[in-house]
Amino acid sequence: VAVVAHSGKSLDGGLDELRRRITDEDVGDLLWHEVPKSRKASKKARRAIRDGADLVLVWGGDGIVQRCVDALAGSGVPVAIIPAGTANLLASNLGIPHDLAAAVRIAFHGARRQIDLGRLNGEHFAVMAGVGFDADMIADADRGAKQRLGRLAYVRAGLRHVRGSLTPVQIEVDGTPWFRGEASCVLLGNVGRITGGIPAFDDARPDDGWLEVGVATAGGTLQWARTLGRMALGRSDESPFVRITRARKVDVRLAAPTRYELDGGDRGEVRRVKARVVPGAITVCVPGDREPAAASA
Repeated sequence: VAVVAHSGKSLDGGLDELRRRITDEDVGDLLWHEVPKSRKASKKARRAIRDGADLVLVWGGDGIVQRCVDALAGSGVPVAIIPAGTANLLASNLGIPHDLAAAVRIAFHGARRQIDLGRLNGEHFAVMAGVGFDADMIADADRGAKQRLGRLAYVRAGLRHVRGSLTPVQIEVDGTPWFRGEASCVLLGNVGRITGGIPAFDDARPDDGWLEVGVATAGGTLQWARTLGRMALGRSDESPFVRITRARKVDVRLAAPTRYELDGGDRGEVRRVKARVVPGAITVCVPGDREPAAASA
């Protein structure tokens, strides 16, 4: 068993409690790796595989989870998420609670589920990729705000960017022209709920072999308020400022350099993104019948 942990994240009794609960499971040699930043986790995850890990527990938020699933994609080694981050979007979409004891039970006694990943510009993502408004909001929230405000950091950052400009965009899905016009945001989703828990893709499943594709044309406070309100209370595709489809391959061309993000992590600016779905690329530990009864209490 291997642990790849973001040393700056906390949950319940912290890493000492995590180590104790793993020891209670009578594991053999425990491979333990702590990193100060998410981007350093990829190397540790690959090392865990080289050292013979049969299970990798990832401690932290969506950033370190993304780095680890990117490194472990195709390996067949199960990943167990211990959601110690701010948003924990993949964990919440998979039903993994924000509770250390329950998450460890799921790691050792839960079910195993193969899920898809997206691959964009050479990197895998498990939750979403965003270009434009979504990425600007996340980059703004990253500037120390998440540690101070938690999820409210995304709300505050979003309010600052609703007046952002629209960018001319061309989108092809599976080789066919699908959208051409001005847009404030392009989202590619692997699950239903995205930043802030917003239900952006109502019909999404992480194991259906598809990526959800959404484009938002909202500009200004009023249009964004209507869009987010419709997403929260109804279906996203009922908004006049949202268009949604599904695809296995997506090609997005932008008229100007635009910021993009992967699973809540800022990746800088680009003028083009190419993405595709990778079916069944990673195995994750999820709640299931093998858990002890106490797990549901």
